[in-house]
Amino acid sequence: MLVKDRMTPNPLTILPDATHRQAAELMREHHIHHLPVLDKGGNLVGIVVEQDLLAAQPSAATTLSIYEIHGLLSKLQIKQIMTRPVHTTMPDCPIEEAARVMLSEDIGCLPVVEGGKVVGIITDADIFRVLVTMLGGGEEGARFTLQVANKPGVLAKVAQIVADAGGNIISVTAWRDEGSASPAAYITIKEQGANFAQLKPSLEALDAELIDLRENPICPRQTFG
Repeated sequence: MLVKDRMTPNPLTILPDATHRQAAELMREHHIHHLPVLDKGGNLVGIVVEQDLLAAQPSAATTLSIYEIHGLLSKLQIKQIMTRPVHTTMPDCPIEEAARVMLSEDIGCLPVVEGGKVVGIITDADIFRVLVTMLGGGEEGARFTLQVANKPGVLAKVAQIVADAGGNIISVTAWRDEGSASPAAYITIKEQGANFAQLKPSLEALDAELIDLRENPICPRQTFG
């Protein structure tokens, strides 16, 4: 999966001379939280995010009237509060690399640049959607995690067990426990259609540690307050 598969193409942008109020209205109207800042030549010169707008507002303890606050924000220009330089990515960049950059730089989005022009934007919300899709979130079926030996053929054995139980694998992820001195290898699989009474003992008999097995992994929602 590449950035171009999940980015928002042709994102809304704003000029450096636009005001705080204009940016806030644009974000509110289109339900977005990030605006690449382009000069009149279409060149990326900065980025403004919702937190920038909030940080630029007077604190709740201000003695200014609401009219004075509105007046100040209507004069405050984006070029005064935008972030630069801007971290970017490319359309053909693997999505996990874009996510790694966002994590390492502690940012919530990356403008997507091709040929020197902004052609899209990818955000942390897009990455969350990718995670849900890759892990089969919301899909019915059993989900299990195995700690396995890091050697060829292990996944093939697991896939055969699922197939023998009448199941169809819809999601596979392999990961490691990076916090361990000797990182263990894990496989998490989501399947549909397997006879659970047959699947469970077959997995338990496998030469691997069954970490977690759920016939129905969908958790009930809870709300408080």
